[in-house]
Amino acid sequence: MAGGAGTPQLVSVIAPCRNERAHIEAFCASAARQQLPPGWQMEVLIADGASDDGTRELLQRQCEQDARFRWLDNPGRIVSSGLNRCIAAAQGAVIARLDIHSEYAPDYLAQCIAVLQQTGADNVGGPWRAQGHTPMQRAVAAAFQSPWVAGGARSRDLGYEGEVDTVYLGCWPRATFAHFGCFDEQLVRNQDDEHNLRLRRAGGRVWQSPLIRSTYYPRARLGQVFRQYQQYGYWKPFVIARHGQAAALRHLVPAAFVLALMAGAGLALAWSPGPLAALLLAYSLLLALAIAGMRGVGPGVATRAVAVIAAYHLGYGWGSLRGWWDWWRHRAPQSRWGALTR
Repeated sequence: MAGGAGTPQLVSVIAPCRNERAHIEAFCASAARQQLPPGWQMEVLIADGASDDGTRELLQRQCEQDARFRWLDNPGRIVSSGLNRCIAAAQGAVIARLDIHSEYAPDYLAQCIAVLQQTGADNVGGPWRAQGHTPMQRAVAAAFQSPWVAGGARSRDLGYEGEVDTVYLGCWPRATFAHFGCFDEQLVRNQDDEHNLRLRRAGGRVWQSPLIRSTYYPRARLGQVFRQYQQYGYWKPFVIARHGQAAALRHLVPAAFVLALMAGAGLALAWSPGPLAALLLAYSLLLALAIAGMRGVGPGVATRAVAVIAAYHLGYGWGSLRGWWDWWRHRAPQSRWGALTR
């Protein structure tokens, strides 16, 4: 990542967005506060997917006020095409993805650069830490961090440092994209998982460091969470099938649970409600364990978290079944599974 003598290093921040009027100014302020290492400069590239809620006008104003910011058109309107548009226009030796719905520690980019230099990894990032403002959003964040929802994913482990299979957002040496390619624009969701999988299968390394700190603000309504996880579940089979990758157990359990519920309901109608009742009892115990493991959560948030966890599991499970069904029938991924969930 070394540059020529007297030439400041440049880190390119990339961020796709669409219809983010309520959040884009706070994001730009968070990005503008980044404190870079000596000799480094920053550019911020924001790919707008044809926003029609006033986001674009706010972006234009930000770019006029701060020459470090540029906005680009993203006619594809999805995350993967927006990321690729930014990567093509980026000039930095390091490229770091940021999300519009997260806030970043002032040294976020500095820590990304340091970890890249220390580890020689092809992609680095921090843990996926969620918080909320409203009671429902706090319940979504609490469920998000629960191991009963994350399934043991290292990206939700706030203290873990080391190699991981995928990482929140990501920061790459520019050469990573030359060696391993950019994001798959056929994927509306899970494009980051697929890119990290492709990177690791080709011998690359993904590294997580708790020193890279950010805070993610999740969806604030239960219906949005359900639709979001339906989409995650739907797109996962296409990633698995494309690479012939054996799915991790945490990717299969929600679909197995939904299948079991459907089978139990069928048995209840045709024979006995016993199997369905036993399954629901076992799931109620799991929910109780998940809630008991949440620290610093009041009764109101805990009650909401029960519904949120169920929305995670049922949404992801049903979405996975629909994704496998379309894949088995050799159907292309359906565009309706990529609609905005905020």
